[in-house]
Amino acid sequence: MAHSGRHEPLDLVAAFDDPTAAAKYSEGPRRFVPGFDALHRMTGILLAEEAPHDARVLVLGAGGGLELRALAEAHPGWTFVGVDPAREMLLQAERTLGPLMERVTLIHGYVDDAPDGPFDAATCLLTLHFLDAVEREATVRAIHRRLRPGAPFVAAHASFSQAGDERKRSLGRYEAYAIASGAEPEMAAKARAAVGASLRILDPDRDAAILHAGGFNDVELFYAALTWRGWVARAGY
Repeated sequence: MAHSGRHEPLDLVAAFDDPTAAAKYSEGPRRFVPGFDALHRMTGILLAEEAPHDARVLVLGAGGGLELRALAEAHPGWTFVGVDPAREMLLQAERTLGPLMERVTLIHGYVDDAPDGPFDAATCLLTLHFLDAVEREATVRAIHRRLRPGAPFVAAHASFSQAGDERKRSLGRYEAYAIASGAEPEMAAKARAAVGASLRILDPDRDAAILHAGGFNDVELFYAALTWRGWVARAGY
């Protein structure tokens, strides 16, 4: 669930490529993302509505391997290609997956380094918020090109109103949830500051519009939890 767009800042890649940070990555999402494990379960359910039992699935932002493990355990007939630009995060994914790696191919790089497909389904979780609107749409288009017509795609990331007071309130909720989930207040405050300064957060309506512009139909919001949103869509013909 590290970043895997096209041109993230190098210091962001370096932050995920730190061995200590990669080893501790699994501790973070559950403290900051409400319903983190449920998001993985819902993703598998939504993909399975359209994907065959032997689906080939593209996972963009696969570093850490948490969603790969959840999907592989729930759907033993699926195989996966996971892409991430942070090598240490891919090494962590290998450790997380263990014997499940026999059904997974990991690629160090960005979406353009992924095979052409066609894939039967794709995911991009906790990733697109690292990209500005232009790069986000380009990445969505690149995913779409690799999917068979009608294939399902699930995207979930930070997405909330960017109006002044609403943005401030949402960032406060992000921090408060982390503290309520066991994060040290100082760490939660630093995370809030980093999110506010570094993530390219958009309004949910704009996020949905980008999925449409990238070639997807039937864009449906299925997940909304404080500062997070998730959509399922199908590749247009």
